[in-house]
Amino acid sequence: MSADGRATVAVAGLGPWGANLARNFNELARLAWVCDPSPERLEAAAARYPATRATSSFDELLADDDVEAVVVATPVPTHAELARRALAAGKHVFVEKPMALGADDAEALVALAEERGLALLPGHLLLYHPGVLKLKELVDAGELGQVLYVYGNRQNLGTIRQDENALWSLGVHDLSVILFLLDEEPSEVLARGESFLKPGVEDVVFCHLRFPSGKAAHMHLSWLDPHKMRRMTVVGTEKMAVFDDMELDRKVTVYDSAAEPSLRSYGEWSTRTGDVYSPRVPNAEPLRLECEHFLGLVRGESDGLVAARAGLGVVRALEQLQASLERERV
Repeated sequence: MSADGRATVAVAGLGPWGANLARNFNELARLAWVCDPSPERLEAAAARYPATRATSSFDELLADDDVEAVVVATPVPTHAELARRALAAGKHVFVEKPMALGADDAEALVALAEERGLALLPGHLLLYHPGVLKLKELVDAGELGQVLYVYGNRQNLGTIRQDENALWSLGVHDLSVILFLLDEEPSEVLARGESFLKPGVEDVVFCHLRFPSGKAAHMHLSWLDPHKMRRMTVVGTEKMAVFDDMELDRKVTVYDSAAEPSLRSYGEWSTRTGDVYSPRVPNAEPLRLECEHFLGLVRGESDGLVAARAGLGVVRALEQLQASLERERV
């Protein structure tokens, strides 16, 4: 801890998202180091944070015994190795999503953090979004009845990736929310995609998941679509709810709609539609909430591995979906 009681943090990776993380941790903690291979990014960070040391060497910031926590916001293929090195050096770790590209590496990170008694937080930002938290509250309270299925739409025109398909680039967001809402991992997955722009890199992916409880989920992921959509729909036996991140005011909408057995004939169903309402959702910055949560883990305020184990479940499901995607390629 610094002299004023704030945690001492280092941020590795100063791309657009890493810069956002550095801004938040500079305001919430003592930002001791920033690290990036780009001289231009380091120069810009040094000008913005004159009390922060800048380096292109990850080992240099790890060697600083005052650093309690390391934030890894580097390219995805480097996440697991840099997180492993930071944990091995005795640092708490916040690592951007996904924390690894394979379940074995993710399991090794969780095991190492547990062995060292350190916090490990994968950066699944949507789990801190007040709209998603409201959706979870509705599900857990039984407000929707028994959840039947969930589906996510994450589409846009761009940004087109060259070395990361829509499953890993976009699906990691919605998958983390689906597992969070249902509180279980899938027992069966199926994925099918199409590579229209670059062979082997799927621009559009459709995923279907079934869970041990009988619930189902679906994801439509694409960066080659005329609609910009960031939506999650939950269908229950009593009501249905939608989280729409593109809405400015009505982030969550609840529909008092359902299918019910017909009172006039046995074995037939009728539909019921009732009120539509939007519960109040706090207007808080998800990234700020996520950073505050991580600093609370550094202070030992709660179990530092709950989120890591959930992140491991996300990586497991992503790996299974990728295997299905490859089997289904024509």
